[in-house]
Amino acid sequence: MKTFINKLVGLENEVSVEKGVFLLFAVFLREDAPDVWDILVSAPWIEADKGAALKYLAGKLSNVASPEELTKISRIVVIEQSNPALGAMQSAIQVEHGTAEIQNSNLFGLQIKHAYVITSQKPGV
Repeated sequence: MKTFINKLVGLENEVSVEKGVFLLFAVFLREDAPDVWDILVSAPWIEADKGAALKYLAGKLSNVASPEELTKISRIVVIEQSNPALGAMQSAIQVEHGTAEIQNSNLFGLQIKHAYVITSQKPGV
């Protein structure tokens, strides 16, 4: 998993240069979906055109991930900037282009078994 997380750190960094900063880029293993991971993203440029942003991110992901790694991804979830849980996470975890590891927590109203937060920052930081 560590190799895949490192690929995602590189992907997040590349996309942030091409499109703009992420407020959140994280990978969550939900307790109710033990074998697949969700990628959570939040960025002003994503909210401007969610459909195009999701297509772009899925394409970028398929370029860096192996077929086996792709089968471990359940979905890409867009977190609205107005979501109060986003602000709480940004206050609790500040990281950019790195990794903060979390285990056995409740995040965004979901019981999370394991998570890697690659970027979590407030706008303008």
